[in-house]
Amino acid sequence: MDGEKKATLAVVALIVFIDSLGVGLILPVMPRLIGEITHSGLGQAAEFGGLLLFSYAAMQFLFAPVIGGLSDRFGRRPVLLVTLFLLGIDYLVMAAAPTLGWLFAGRLLSGLMGATWAAANSCVADMIEDDNRGGAFGMLGGAGAAGFLLGPVVGGLAGEYGTRVPFLCAGALALIGSLLGLFLLKETLPPDRRRQFDPRRANPLGSILQMARTPFVLKCLVVVFFMQLSAQAQFSIWAYWGELRFGWTPAISGLTVALYGFMLGLFQAMLTGKAIARYGAVQTARWSLLLGLPSYALLAFAGSTATVLAAIVVGAATGMTFPALQALMTARTQRDAQGELQGAIASTVSLTSIIGPVLMTQIFARFSDRTGLYLPGAPYVLSFALLSVAIVILWRTLRSSAR
Repeated sequence: MDGEKKATLAVVALIVFIDSLGVGLILPVMPRLIGEITHSGLGQAAEFGGLLLFSYAAMQFLFAPVIGGLSDRFGRRPVLLVTLFLLGIDYLVMAAAPTLGWLFAGRLLSGLMGATWAAANSCVADMIEDDNRGGAFGMLGGAGAAGFLLGPVVGGLAGEYGTRVPFLCAGALALIGSLLGLFLLKETLPPDRRRQFDPRRANPLGSILQMARTPFVLKCLVVVFFMQLSAQAQFSIWAYWGELRFGWTPAISGLTVALYGFMLGLFQAMLTGKAIARYGAVQTARWSLLLGLPSYALLAFAGSTATVLAAIVVGAATGMTFPALQALMTARTQRDAQGELQGAIASTVSLTSIIGPVLMTQIFARFSDRTGLYLPGAPYVLSFALLSVAIVILWRTLRSSAR
């Protein structure tokens, strides 16, 4: 990789870091903000939180292929800058939200423009050759994980000065990131590799049908679906579960998320490229995904915060799976459709974010009210089963592709 590509990759990674930092900032205080606005208890606040995540994911599911198609037509740079700028506006709207309706409006806006991740990964597919692409994807993943490392810590501490302070910080960071990108980010998609925008392909069904022309890519998308759906337990109930099960404060919740971000960043940024170089993307994806099973088993029946910390360390190794799968899929996708592929991946992930929060928060509420079976970790039992399905499909897909 030459110096210019490294510099561009560094700028893209910085944008991903800032974006993830903003997301991490608001995680520890979201339950309390919902409770303050709705005057509801923790269980009902968790259900409202699930609906907010649902609205965000629904918009992203519908519009990620549109944004991906636009990036294939007009380039990655304008998409990255516009989406990051509008995310900054979204955080400021949420900071001022006087009612639950305003929170929903903010989530709808951010979901509509939630294409930063897809456009950033398209930059990697544009610039980096197949052999080194997995490591570059891991670097972006590591940048995102680093954002989650710092974001919850800062958000948890800032939340002690006011529930809305982390939202103001997140908005300011996103706007600063878009300004930095305006001066530092170079376009990675040359004009001769762009394609016309096709509305028939710029929708979830159209993009999936387009990916279905390559059966291997379609099967990998199915793996991503089950893998990400299992992870929705962590995204949806972590703060609620920690407060109920162990009495966590926002600061402690933020620190646990930060540990996960640190471990995930370590595996993705530092170890993914080395693992792929030594063992190949196929073996890296295959074996790293298995480590999610003991992690979910520990979380499901954790009796102490120490057990949770052990689960985080073990489960973070699964972070190598996604960059390895991305490398395998991009190598089998046409060069003028990389944005479309990333849009299809984003839609797949968003679909899990539509289903997952409602599913996981409802299960959490059902098994944490002390009527009937009391098992707050029940969502992680479901995650164990969903990840098992992903592992079976992945192993069969990789075995058949090797023949």
